[in-house]
Amino acid sequence: MAFSSRLGSIMRQTISQNSASSGQVPIASMLNAIRFMSSNKLFIGGLSYGTDDQSLKDAFSQFGDVVDARVITDRETGRSRGFGFVNFVEGESASSALSAMDGQELNGRNIRVSYATERAAAPRGSYNGGGGGGY
Repeated sequence: MAFSSRLGSIMRQTISQNSASSGQVPIASMLNAIRFMSSNKLFIGGLSYGTDDQSLKDAFSQFGDVVDARVITDRETGRSRGFGFVNFVEGESASSALSAMDGQELNGRNIRVSYATERAAAPRGSYNGGGGGGY
């Protein structure tokens, strides 16, 4: 029941956002909303630099069984980059956590919570950031 209620809420939100901007509702937007509902992984943004993996897990474990919680750190400095991910066993737990924690304070900062999306892989061996040749 909670799942269908949450699905309806996201569908209405997606439809209203897209119809306001373009006057029509693309089917891809509705399919994305459904795809995110089945996700167990949340993106957590706006984390305090003092937040570590364990404190992130502790904050979200009240909503269900957490598989893992990870604060993303800079490779060179080891310092938090200010965001992380929480993976739940069940999608309904992730949905509850998203609803309850988005905009709430954690370790002195208001966090943003959303469903995690897969990032497209960059082509390997392609280094386009270099300077020009010595011509």
